[in-house]
Amino acid sequence: MSTARDLMITAVDVAPGHPVEQGDLSLALAGAEVIDLLNAQALTLDDDRIVPGYRPSTDDPLLDRAAEDLVRETPYESVEDWLWRRGRGLSATYLATLEAEGLLSRQRRRGIPLRAGQIVLADSPQRRAAAHRRAADEPVLTALAAALGLHGEDRTETANPPGVDDDGVDTVLAAVHGALMHLEAMRQRRAIEQAAFDNIWRGD
Repeated sequence: MSTARDLMITAVDVAPGHPVEQGDLSLALAGAEVIDLLNAQALTLDDDRIVPGYRPSTDDPLLDRAAEDLVRETPYESVEDWLWRRGRGLSATYLATLEAEGLLSRQRRRGIPLRAGQIVLADSPQRRAAAHRRAADEPVLTALAAALGLHGEDRTETANPPGVDDDGVDTVLAAVHGALMHLEAMRQRRAIEQAAFDNIWRGD
C-alpha cells in the first residue's frame, strides 16, 4: 500500500470524529504521492524542485498516474506548485478508486441518494495494514495525519510540522503544512468577506 492510500483510508476511518476538508485532504494526498515517488526513486528533489527520474511501474495505478503527471522540463516544478496542481480534486479520485476496488462502500439511508450515503470501509487487508501503520506511529503517515488534525489536535496551533530525519521528506511535509495553512487563511478571509457582505444587506 502507498502512503497516499494509507492516508486516504486513515482519513475515512477516523472521519466520523474528526471530519477532514476535502481540499485539505487533496493537498496532503498530493504530498504523500511525492513521498511515495521519492521512495520509488521516480524523482529526486533539488531544493524544493521535483526532478523526475525513470517511470517505474508499480502495482498502484494512482501512483503510476502521478509519475506520468510530473513536469519533465526545466526549471521543473516546485513541491508547492505540485500540491496545488495535482491536488485539485485528488481526494475524490482516491475515494472513487477505493470504492471501485471494493475497499469502501456507501451505506444507503432512507431518503438519501446512494452516492451521498455514509462512507463505510470494508474489513480488508489494506485497512488493517493502514491501521497497523497508524498504530505503530510510522513517522510519515503520522506527520501527514497530524497535519490534517486526524489525531484530534488543532493543526493550526503547530508552527512547524514534525520531521522524519529525511531532508527530502521533510521538504515535502513542510510544503504540505504551508499549503494547508494558506488554504485555511483563504477560507477565513472568504468567511470575513461574506460576513461583511451579509451585514451590508441586513443594514448592520
